[in-house]
Amino acid sequence: MPANKLSLRSRIFVYMILLVVVASVLIAAVTLYQYNEQSKDYHEQRLERKEAQLLSSINYVIKQTTWPRDEEHLNVIFKDKIYEVADNLNVEFNIYDLGGTLIKSSKPSFETDTIVTCISSEILNDLLNSVDKRHVDKNEKLGSDFQSSYTIFTDFDSKPLGILNVPYFEDDSFNDEELKEFLVRLGYAYFVMLLVAIAFAYFVSKYITRSLKTISDKMNETRLEKRNKKIEFGGASQEVSVLVDSYNSMIDELEESAVKLAMSEREQAWREMAKQVAHEIKNPLTPMRLSIQSFERKFDPNDEQAEQKLEEFSKTLIQQIDTLSSIASAFSNFAKMPTSKNEMLNVVEVTNLSLEIFTEGYIRFTPKSNEIIAKFDRTQLIRIITNLVKNAIQAVSEIEDPKINIHVFEEKNNVIIAVNDNGYGIIEANKAKVFEPKFTTKSSGMGLGLAMVKNIVETYNGSITFTSQQNEGTTFKVSFPKS
Repeated sequence: MPANKLSLRSRIFVYMILLVVVASVLIAAVTLYQYNEQSKDYHEQRLERKEAQLLSSINYVIKQTTWPRDEEHLNVIFKDKIYEVADNLNVEFNIYDLGGTLIKSSKPSFETDTIVTCISSEILNDLLNSVDKRHVDKNEKLGSDFQSSYTIFTDFDSKPLGILNVPYFEDDSFNDEELKEFLVRLGYAYFVMLLVAIAFAYFVSKYITRSLKTISDKMNETRLEKRNKKIEFGGASQEVSVLVDSYNSMIDELEESAVKLAMSEREQAWREMAKQVAHEIKNPLTPMRLSIQSFERKFDPNDEQAEQKLEEFSKTLIQQIDTLSSIASAFSNFAKMPTSKNEMLNVVEVTNLSLEIFTEGYIRFTPKSNEIIAKFDRTQLIRIITNLVKNAIQAVSEIEDPKINIHVFEEKNNVIIAVNDNGYGIIEANKAKVFEPKFTTKSSGMGLGLAMVKNIVETYNGSITFTSQQNEGTTFKVSFPKS
């Protein structure tokens, strides 16, 4: 997984562990480098000490000899003394003349595999041209641990006499064993330190991100329609405090906006409601006014049919008054929130009782079981079913072979009521307006039935949806929790 997709807590944890691992590797690398440098310095100094001891012994031999102190007599000067010096100092060495030819070796006999009988011209040139008249050569044939030093020694008048050669083998076996033991101990220490670092990184990352996690949870719980709580932190860092203050300011602004929006929506809803009420009331008032005016002009008390005309006039007024009464009842039922009287009831039984008021023979009720127990208000459940069935009856009123099917079943922990009809369906342009108050496609009615059903269902944390195909029919589906 890419690092930028990890959570902040995971990234802090990974980076801290990575830092410890990199630091451990660097420390191990520096340790090895330091060991190699110290070993190199040690062998160089040891070789120099051996050379210094040999030169001191050579000078003593030259001082004590009775032979002429020149290059030609080096062989006889060191004929036996070379072995004494080698035994005393426990060092093997060779003596060459200034031309690079071997004169004497501390070994009893020449071994051509390890002793060079003639110094190469390259080494000789480097030796003669060097400032301190000394040259160290690493013999690659014998291994990188073997090297030879060549140093020009002189008489007491600083006249060059010959070349001292000291073969030297770098024996690091003991140091290598110590290094291995040290690295093993260091590895154990690093392992323990890594475990401690993992635990430390876990708690540190958890501590650092705890406040951010709290802020994130609060933000996820923030809703426009409810009162949101502010975040209160004690001892938070400066950066987190700034973030908390920004969130709390946002909550204040959100509450102000929510209040203003709610007021605006309520005002708009009442305006729309007032318009709809006025419109619906005007519809029966107009024919009532015309009827009274006509009756006033044409009524004759002496007419033989006066009583019959008065009766017809009364029926007309009563019919319009009933219309006004139904309008008032419909708006009253829609406006007031349902007063819940929740009880454990059998949804199948209540649905069956609700359908008894309908006499249409094409209504079919097919529950999947005889008993589905849910906690609901009986009256509101009846209102839901009767409104859905009334809509379905109106939808199939012009169909030759009308069919309405009502299904009740359980789905997980929800109760589902589905009302299906084979009417003409709902056109695409009207689907978004189906649950809006006052929307209707019928010549009569106020378009409040489905809006009221939606209002009731959502009060019980449920939902209402529909699917519709033109010329095939519509299915309304109500879902609400069983408890």
